[in-house]
Amino acid sequence: MTRETLFYLGPEGTFTHQAAMEAAAQLADETAGKTGFDLVPLPDVPAIMEAVRSGRGLGVIAWENNVEGYVVPNLDALIDAGDVAGLARVRVDVAFDAFTRRGDDPFAARDAAGTVSDADSGVIPVSAHPHGLAQCKRFIVDHHLTPTPASSNAAACRDLEPGGVALGPRICGELYGLDTLAARVQDFAGAHTDFLVLGRRDDVRASNDRARARDTDFETIITFIPLVTGPGVVANVLDILRDAGLNMTSFMSRPIKGDDGTYSFIDTLDAAPWEPRFRDVLATLAAHGIWLKTLAVYPRRERSNPPVEAWRLPQGGVHLDATRISDDWRETETTRRELLW
Repeated sequence: MTRETLFYLGPEGTFTHQAAMEAAAQLADETAGKTGFDLVPLPDVPAIMEAVRSGRGLGVIAWENNVEGYVVPNLDALIDAGDVAGLARVRVDVAFDAFTRRGDDPFAARDAAGTVSDADSGVIPVSAHPHGLAQCKRFIVDHHLTPTPASSNAAACRDLEPGGVALGPRICGELYGLDTLAARVQDFAGAHTDFLVLGRRDDVRASNDRARARDTDFETIITFIPLVTGPGVVANVLDILRDAGLNMTSFMSRPIKGDDGTYSFIDTLDAAPWEPRFRDVLATLAAHGIWLKTLAVYPRRERSNPPVEAWRLPQGGVHLDATRISDDWRETETTRRELLW
């Protein structure tokens, strides 16, 4: 058996560590057990990207969370990376426990009823990765804690000082000898984060060749930058994708740093770039002055498709019944104001 290195955001116990374990198992299955993986933590994502670029191994980075959206710094890093792309996508369920140092009670100064006095309101720090803090806002507010960002959730647990609280995966309690103050304190049940497994582009091609031999469907993430801007430029690109029958599952924009009004656009598509319809789209876009880069190509995952009634729609919007839209429009002055501002 050959051994490869798989780098992840350390220390031990991060969600990225869990994703790396899942990725190692998935990739080992794809090679029929001929390749094993040694998991190695690194201090930050730039170090992971450099390790991959220099050919020292594969890497795992967080990509998208279904509560907080894309992990923007990682997205930007992949757009700018040379000879690095995604070859697999893995999903990790995200649940946070609140931890304290063993035998510590940071709330001891508060009275038995839990009332927070002016003296101690907000003085208890709670530490986690910024995405972790964002996913546990209710717990933080209810307990009058002061958010303190950390480089990772596991680092917050590892470095927890007496009198503080850390938020992290359940396994951090055992890893770092912590007491569990409260379990599953995230705001939303069912939260998960998708991670990309990164390799050099030759690694991506080799991985895709193995998957193609199994008659696998693929998903591709591309980024494009219109070199000529103006009304309808992005709409024209989307028309080309639609006319080719390419199903787009995600679309977003990112500013090009330092240039006002210029953007890169990131598409996730249910297709592979070697398919004739996709290849023709790329050629057409390039011929129309569009800069293109493939960020990832990997076997497509099964995804849920819940009915609209199950979506968590924001407050304050308007929905008209398509079967009686003209009556709704005439009858509801509030509706007209909501839609027309």
